[in-house]
Amino acid sequence: MQTPGLFITFEGIDGAGKSTHIEKVAQAFRAAGRAVTLTREPGGTPLAEKLRALVLGDAMDPLCEALLMFAARRDHLQTVIEPALAAGGVVICDRFTDATFAYQGFGRGFDLAVLHQLEAWVQGRPEGGLREPDLTLWFDLSPAVAAKRLAGARVPDRFEAQPQAFFERVAQGYAARAAAAPQRFARIDADQPPSEVAAQVRATLVGRAWLEG
Repeated sequence: MQTPGLFITFEGIDGAGKSTHIEKVAQAFRAAGRAVTLTREPGGTPLAEKLRALVLGDAMDPLCEALLMFAARRDHLQTVIEPALAAGGVVICDRFTDATFAYQGFGRGFDLAVLHQLEAWVQGRPEGGLREPDLTLWFDLSPAVAAKRLAGARVPDRFEAQPQAFFERVAQGYAARAAAAPQRFARIDADQPPSEVAAQVRATLVGRAWLEG
């Protein structure tokens, strides 16, 4: 009998440190004998990576930004995520739809009802309901601390260059999404040394019986 696929997403504001831990989780599942697809949003396919470059580099209005995000997501789902899950693999994605609600919805102030409609169109499943992650690891960090971590780290993209007030709204968006789906979200206190953050992540996965303790 085929092992069911697992869809795990990592979320958090820029500078929260989630990217440091994604590969570790992938390695842990591989060590447990699971096939792992490591991917990201926007991106993950040749088409979606082209759209990512546009979104991160070119000025555009919030509606255009949201449409490109969901267009990239649709191709990502059809080309990468759904086939991997159908084959019983573990899909680990750096950001997914929660980021769109947090960044475009709360950060940009875009109409949440429109985002919900786009979500329904793009993530609707033939059997009903939405394709959503089985688990979202939310790296929660104050925007002030995140800004200090990012300072001078690299040339900022169009999102990273936003003022702190923008990221405060984004953080509120993540908190709202977590409150609306507590069974799916696991809050990770990202204002800790990397080893302690890694321990929180591992404990979450062990607690769901997806990895051994």
